[in-house]
Amino acid sequence: MVSKPNNSSPKKSVNTTRLNKFIANSGICSRREADMFIAMGMVKINGKIVVEMGYQVQPGDDVRYDGRRIISDKPAYVLLNKPKGFLASVKKGTYKKDVLELVENATSYRIDPVNAMDRTTTGLLLFTNDTELKIKLRKPSRSLSKIFQVVLDKNLVQADLEKIRAGVVIDKFDKIEVDSISFIKGETKRKVGVELSTERHRAIFHVFEKLGYKVEQVDRVVYAHLTKKELPRGKWRHLNEREINLFKMMK
Repeated sequence: MVSKPNNSSPKKSVNTTRLNKFIANSGICSRREADMFIAMGMVKINGKIVVEMGYQVQPGDDVRYDGRRIISDKPAYVLLNKPKGFLASVKKGTYKKDVLELVENATSYRIDPVNAMDRTTTGLLLFTNDTELKIKLRKPSRSLSKIFQVVLDKNLVQADLEKIRAGVVIDKFDKIEVDSISFIKGETKRKVGVELSTERHRAIFHVFEKLGYKVEQVDRVVYAHLTKKELPRGKWRHLNEREINLFKMMK
């Protein structure tokens, strides 16, 4: 039986959630994909098929997608200053010294890292269960600034810095371009600042290794409008409402 939009959907209140948002918050899919599944009649509420996009889910409703019950979490947003030695993967699996161990007490909801980060890289790492935001932030975008401090095994010569600014060809099918690179005032030329928009978390290593340098340390110090200010290594904090809204307004 298919519910009728004009008389079956509860009125919106502070305790109800729009159906497509409810499904997206569960982590199954994005809100746009949820609209498609609803239209296809793949969603049931309390045993009845619902095809109304704007249906308001009430507390206690039994919501099922393709026969499986959906538990929708409240969106959670956690920022970690990741230490060395922990792996952040966007793929499901069990890993030794998983970065999730560091945020297990941040929320009762299941959260995942927005980006991958290898064991040697440190710095800012965002976690959330907001599927739409994860999809948005995993797409390359120049509006999403990511700044890294990189320590090399030897001084970076000016000629190589200019090569990096122009883009480094890794092989005939691969060229890596950085948004900007510069020496850091007051530091030796072994330490540089690099801004990237690519989601390839090993790109920095590939660029410098191609030019004959060994990367000794990579630390992400800026992620969009977030910084490491008052966030010691290995510690986490929840994003505030302003920080969350800035991400949601991002194109």
